[in-house]
Amino acid sequence: MRVVVVGGGVLGTFHAWEAVRRGHEVVQVERELEARGASVRNFGLVWVSGRADGAEVELAQRARDLWAELPAIGVRASGSLTVCRSEAELAVAKEAAARPDAAARGFQVLDAEQTRERNPALKGDLQGALWCARDAIVEPREVLPALRTELMKSNRYQFVGGREVRNVQDGRVVDDHGVTHEGDFVFLCTGAWHSGLIRELTDDLPVRRVRLQMMQTAPLDDTLTTAVADGDSFRYYPAYKADELPPQAPLAEEHKMQLLMVQRAHGGLTIGDTHEYDEPFAFDVRSEPYEYLRDTVESILGRELPAITQRWAGVYSQATSDEVVVRREVARGVQLVTGPGGRGMTMSPAIAEASFEGIGA
Repeated sequence: MRVVVVGGGVLGTFHAWEAVRRGHEVVQVERELEARGASVRNFGLVWVSGRADGAEVELAQRARDLWAELPAIGVRASGSLTVCRSEAELAVAKEAAARPDAAARGFQVLDAEQTRERNPALKGDLQGALWCARDAIVEPREVLPALRTELMKSNRYQFVGGREVRNVQDGRVVDDHGVTHEGDFVFLCTGAWHSGLIRELTDDLPVRRVRLQMMQTAPLDDTLTTAVADGDSFRYYPAYKADELPPQAPLAEEHKMQLLMVQRAHGGLTIGDTHEYDEPFAFDVRSEPYEYLRDTVESILGRELPAITQRWAGVYSQATSDEVVVRREVARGVQLVTGPGGRGMTMSPAIAEASFEGIGA
């Protein structure tokens, strides 16, 4: 079978990966020369810990297993610590660790000393942490080229960058160079692109776009042995019961913030993030959230941060329905797959697997 994948982000690339793994021929079409959207503007977290019960956590667990099987991609099984800086946050952590599926999620509550033993860089203000052994880290700016390098070894894969799709019909995609890409099946993995051709194909998608702000530092002269979150993450992820937490700081509430922090392979820290849901989005970035995040990180690390070297905004597509990912057949043999939200990096391997199982290929 020949498969056409539209979209060069993590979701599209894993559909290409799954197709090749199953013995099919694949052409992947991307409107940029390289993916430049949410797939490369995120933390690189494979995040099992906070997922909702049912289909969401099941898909995340399956994806975590699939990530671990990938060759030459550099998955770091570092786990995560959600740092608790108050008794109220520690109570949420203890409740999470008492869940029936706590062992499957890799949950364990650590006191302050145990937390610092797990991650000695956390020298600042904390009372303990929720440890999740199942969480992992990849390098978001490197993983897609690495996957494509592996795909090329099959001799059944072609990547066509710098081509925007203008027309989609049964088993046929036409790009803006007038080239027709034919396949037995087409997957549209177009991320936060909801307009233009996508709107022509279907106008009732239960999705919205979400904007975030993030930043990265110069190399830290210390090692973060885990990914790190703060107690505000308990408010954001559905696995936790955060009703008893006091109100967030006004700035954090205004920007719907949580702290996530990952150390990159070069030693710098990726730090975020904010959430903005109402369009039109601003074209600039706000300084106050960065300052708040910097202060939070310095409190947890017990030291000043290195210089901030990069700041950016990103936009991703999020389902507004109960679906983990939105799938729609928009023409015969053409399936649109979108809306994983901030779960895209985590879940894409399992989403792609489910796509092929769904069409029996």
